[in-house]
This record gives sequence, C-alpha cells and structure tokens, in this order.
Amino acid sequence: MKTVLLTALLTAALPAVAFADGCSSKTHAMSCADGMTWDEATKSCTKQISS
Repeated sequence: MKTVLLTALLTAALPAVAFADGCSSKTHAMSCADGMTWDEATKSCTKQISS
C-alpha cells in the first residue's frame, strides 16, 4: 500500500515541478508581432527601429 501511495504522489508531483522549472526559462516561447522585436533587457516585445 505504501508503494502505491508513493507512486501516486510522485506521479502527481513531478510534472508540477517540471512545469514550475520551465517558467524560469531564459528563453521566450512567444513571438513578437510584425514590426516588433524581443528585447532581452525588458523581457518584452518592443517596437523595432530601423536605421
């Protein structure tokens, strides 16, 4: 019975831990709209300035 409970607990807890760790990733998954570019300093999309 202990093995079943431990397995159930780990099965429920490990994906949550993996998801939480993914949130602190240094990359962004979302792309910016046309005319916008990713700004690493502000961690957001900003208007792209062309020279």
